[in-house]
Order: sequence, then structure tokens, then C-alpha cells
Amino acid sequence: MLCWARQLFILMVVLLGIGQMMAACGQKGPLFLPEEPAGQRQAPSGSPAPSPQPDQAPEIPGPEAVPPPVR
Repeated sequence: MLCWARQLFILMVVLLGIGQMMAACGQKGPLFLPEEPAGQRQAPSGSPAPSPQPDQAPEIPGPEAVPPPVR
């Protein structure tokens, strides 16, 4: 037989869980941050905006060399 405090605790956990599920039902929208077009990006305050060069792709660093395992 459960004591009244344990029953109250279980009841509160169940009610709060159901309340959270009900509150989350209406959440809609994209699950990612939309990308801003290049023309709308603003430079941080105090620094000039870099001029985009359409002929050159941005440089992305390649993977670093990993040394072989030591045996």
C-alpha cells in the first residue's frame, strides 16, 4: 500500500507531464535558423563589411593530418 505523499507525488508528476505534452502540441515552424541572404548580412559594429567576391568561393580548411597510431 502506498502512502498518501507518494500517491500525491506520482499524481503531480503525471499531471505535469500531461501539461507539458499539451503545451508542446501547438509548436510549429522550422526547426533550424533560416539563412540570411548575403545582401542582408550586417558587419559587427565598428568594423567595415567585407566586400563579397562572386568569382571566388570561400576557403574552407581541409581535414588535418592524423598521425598513425603508436604500437
